[in-house]
Amino acid sequence: MKRFFGTIMLLLMVAATSYGKGPKYIFYFIGDGMGPSHVIGTELYLGELQGVIGRPQKLCFTQFPEVALVTTFSATNGVTDSAASGTALATGQKTYNSAIGVDRDSLPIYSIASYLDKAGMAVGVATTVPINHATPSAFYAHNVSRHNYDSIAPWMFAAGFDFYAGGDAKGTQETYATLQKRAGEEGYTIARGYSDYKAKANDAEKMMLFQKDYATELPYAINRKADDLTLAQITAAGIDFLEEKSKKGFFMMVEGGKIDYAAHNDDGATVFQEVIDFNAAIEEAYEFYKRHKDETLIIVTADHETGGLVLGYTSEYKLNLKALQSQKVSVETMIEILKAEKETTWGRIEELVKENIGVALRKKHNADEKVTVDSSLANEIAYNAIYDLNRKALLSWASGNHSGTYVPLYAIGKGAEQFDGVLDNTDIVKIIKKLKGIK
Repeated sequence: MKRFFGTIMLLLMVAATSYGKGPKYIFYFIGDGMGPSHVIGTELYLGELQGVIGRPQKLCFTQFPEVALVTTFSATNGVTDSAASGTALATGQKTYNSAIGVDRDSLPIYSIASYLDKAGMAVGVATTVPINHATPSAFYAHNVSRHNYDSIAPWMFAAGFDFYAGGDAKGTQETYATLQKRAGEEGYTIARGYSDYKAKANDAEKMMLFQKDYATELPYAINRKADDLTLAQITAAGIDFLEEKSKKGFFMMVEGGKIDYAAHNDDGATVFQEVIDFNAAIEEAYEFYKRHKDETLIIVTADHETGGLVLGYTSEYKLNLKALQSQKVSVETMIEILKAEKETTWGRIEELVKENIGVALRKKHNADEKVTVDSSLANEIAYNAIYDLNRKALLSWASGNHSGTYVPLYAIGKGAEQFDGVLDNTDIVKIIKKLKGIK
């Protein structure tokens, strides 16, 4: 009954919408875990690769004319998790950590995506992590805990949005099989990879776009293979698909979810590559904006900062970020490479670490000495190597967890001037509603 009443209230509020008001096309980019240091660090890294101290190669979104700072605390904690912050960014209301699309009393609250869907706009939700992970699910689901993956996933069909993309839903194999079956029953076409999307898009009523082979997340950019799906491809596909779905325009939330994953690992090179990859997706939206300047709004922000990244830590007051270019894989992949050796020698391990991370082993061993590589040893070697490379680059990290600092916001397009000064994360949806005339 509560859910029915909530839906009726949502429809009544949407009835107050002035459909011709505000931006016709809205892009909402969320860099999960992306704090100010992640952004400027990426630009300084790109500069060092060109032999320059500074920002000769600025990211697309840092050149947007409107810039703000955003607070991220949740209703219950000074440091938020991705569920509470995702819900705040989606609905404009604070809630407790772990909550998805519910308020402090665990009652359903509705996202801006739901409002705009009911107002007749086409809607897309995209990510690089599981499609039922905290941030994307905050735009379509209602649950007391982000960890209830099996019960969160079916909310995609209850919301009925036009386009979902990213990693396959996380949960049991039974849930996965049920979702595949139900997708067809609910009118969704499932595409596996960008080429498959292009082959199926014209005949699809609604679309779900995933990696070519089953995977609950897209690979890190640093690990990517030629045929892997990318966030830029997902964004391009979303634009292509949603633009044809409604004369009233579209709303698209796009999450760079693995910036956070890499920052939890204090993995600087992988973080910077994820920010570059996130920027490539934003460039797709920016190209669309250039064709529809008077009708498009692009917002880029983050749900929280992860890792407490510090650029520099010595009294020499300098950086050596170009050292990170020696890293060829993420720390998780380095662990898997080492574990695959099983029975090997220390000389072989040294060779693998130098080849993939670019540093020597912390401890010296006889090269011919035999060693059994289990999970514990692989983790120790890989994380030590990443730590040592970060120190060589003159990066440091406060933790492997979230922090309560400001995150940046960048905006361009129709109504972008409203995003200014110091905002709370709940203000973003409130401003969008104001621009669209939603009471």
